[in-house]
Amino acid sequence: MSEMSFVATEKAPGAIGPYSQAVAVDGWVFCSGQIPIDPATGEMVSGDIGAQTDQVLKNLAAVLEAAGGSLKNVLKTTVFLADMGDFAGMNEVYAEHFGDHRPARAAVAVRTLPKNVDVEIEAVAKLF
Repeated sequence: MSEMSFVATEKAPGAIGPYSQAVAVDGWVFCSGQIPIDPATGEMVSGDIGAQTDQVLKNLAAVLEAAGGSLKNVLKTTVFLADMGDFAGMNEVYAEHFGDHRPARAAVAVRTLPKNVDVEIEAVAKLF
């Protein structure tokens, strides 16, 4: 039976509840949703959806790095938006971070997100 390990790094915001930044098992990495908190200050990133998405993806990349991977290992993301009107701004920054790598993705609008942020992104990755 495979053992799972819990991924934690100070380069991304700590969990604000009873969960892990990510869980890894058999080369799979299941990343919890990241929100736009600057791990150096513990403060929310202010600014538009682009600035928030940039910080979210930096946080996600840090968690993946702690697991031994990178954004290039991501197979699937789920993007949660407080306003689907922010989709284009999120998508532009998302494309900058992923480059030619195009994981499967779902994007959904939700009523509210933790700490009333505008974007949260979770990911599933496979370390090859």
